[in-house]
Amino acid sequence: MILFYILITVATFVFMEGVTWFTHKYIMHGFLWILHEDHHHPKKGQVFQKNDSFFFIFATPSILLFFFGVNPSLNFMFFIGLGILFYGLAYFLVHDVFIHQRFSWLSNIQNAYMRGLRRAHGSHHTGGKCFGMLWVPRQFIKEAKDGGLNLS
Repeated sequence: MILFYILITVATFVFMEGVTWFTHKYIMHGFLWILHEDHHHPKKGQVFQKNDSFFFIFATPSILLFFFGVNPSLNFMFFIGLGILFYGLAYFLVHDVFIHQRFSWLSNIQNAYMRGLRRAHGSHHTGGKCFGMLWVPRQFIKEAKDGGLNLS
């Protein structure tokens, strides 16, 4: 049973990349642009952005799944909520901490994948591509290895 729960957690984490891509492209750049716009056009010295409200939007299903995943006893919903939580933590660390350096904890990571990820996200801010977060098109990793144009 534990292996089943681990698989549910990992599958949910992987599935969240698709949810992120879809939500970013069609919702954040669609009818909720009003919340996302300040992420693309931040004001100098701005600590919080309206875009940060998406944290609460994504945390809500995770919290509800935790609640229903232990009532009346532990079940699969808890582990779906756990997968969403893990993805949210990864998103925070990669997007807010590493890419946008809102905190200086991970600013010196220099492997090709992470540099390519930063470039892919930079291309999103300059050209509207790359709506996902952890999946990086090979061209950006190759550019990072070759020392190509820095879009971070």
